[in-house]
Amino acid sequence: MAKSTDRTMKFEALNTEFEADVRSSFGKQQVMGWIGAQLTKVEPGVCEITLPYKAELTQQNGFLHAGIITTVADSACGYAAYSLMAAGSDVLSVEFKVNLMRPAKGLTFMAVAEVLKPGKTLTVVRADVFAVDEQAKQTMVATMLGTMMGMKKA
Repeated sequence: MAKSTDRTMKFEALNTEFEADVRSSFGKQQVMGWIGAQLTKVEPGVCEITLPYKAELTQQNGFLHAGIITTVADSACGYAAYSLMAAGSDVLSVEFKVNLMRPAKGLTFMAVAEVLKPGKTLTVVRADVFAVDEQAKQTMVATMLGTMMGMKKA
């Protein structure tokens, strides 16, 4: 697991069923199932998604593809934001920036997202993506800063 830091903010969920709603929505994301990602932590303002290494998800050098890293980080950011939204809400990405800091090489990968600033419509979220090796050593391979939009379910 990612190491907890003093920068972690504590938020209260507006929706008492936030965890069930996040897990239900995650279960509907076919891409997460297709790549083998799992939702491993949901707390108010926090989401963690883990992904096992799969050769089918790599680029030409055998590293996890940047698009896959971005996909997992984006979903983690979205669900961290969604966990703080009112019941009956839905979430969409508005924008994000990803910094790929080193080749993504590991047995598993973990995207840990934390809300930086919640809002009625827009929520700012950060996700760090870690590669985890055979000794359970975590190495940050990417970071994302994203803006997520809350909207009423259709």
